[in-house]
Amino acid sequence: MDWLWTWGGKSFGYRDGDDLWARDGRNVGRFLGDEVFAADGTYLGEMMGTSRLITCEAKMGRRTTGFHPQDRRIVHTACPDYSAYPMDAGYQDFPAPDALA
Repeated sequence: MDWLWTWGGKSFGYRDGDDLWARDGRNVGRFLGDEVFAADGTYLGEMMGTSRLITCEAKMGRRTTGFHPQDRRIVHTACPDYSAYPMDAGYQDFPAPDALA
């Protein structure tokens, strides 16, 4: 289990295998390589570096096969927020966990 943060430094949740879990225990995404897709198959963003999530604006609108989210998990660890990284042109911050269904 690898804890992850948005590019803006917000504690997001964690990666477990190919699944992305929000900090509240919801299975909100699936990794295909470094890219992350929502349960309905829409592109959410990608991993950049070892622990940060970001969204490439040029890839927005991409789709893949959806998936059925796993049942909610109990999360025992809370990680603090960190400093934001400077945003490069053509990118935006990864959606906050609360913004994902």
